[in-house]
Amino acid sequence: MTDTHEEKDYFWFYIAGLIAVTIVLVLMLKADETKHLQSGAVAQSQAEVFAKIENKHRNNNTN
Repeated sequence: MTDTHEEKDYFWFYIAGLIAVTIVLVLMLKADETKHLQSGAVAQSQAEVFAKIENKHRNNNTN
C-alpha cells in the first residue's frame, strides 16, 4: 500500500514568518520612538536649557 498523501513540513515557513513579523514590529517601534525627534521638541528643549545655563553663568560672573 502506497501513501499518496505527503505531509508537508512548514517549519521553515513559520520561522520566516516570525522573522518577518519581528522586523516589521521593530521598524514600527523605532518609527514611533523617533517621532518626537522630528517635531523639533528636543532642539527647543536643548535651546532652553542652554539659555538657562548661559544666564546662570552670566549672573555668577557679574557677582
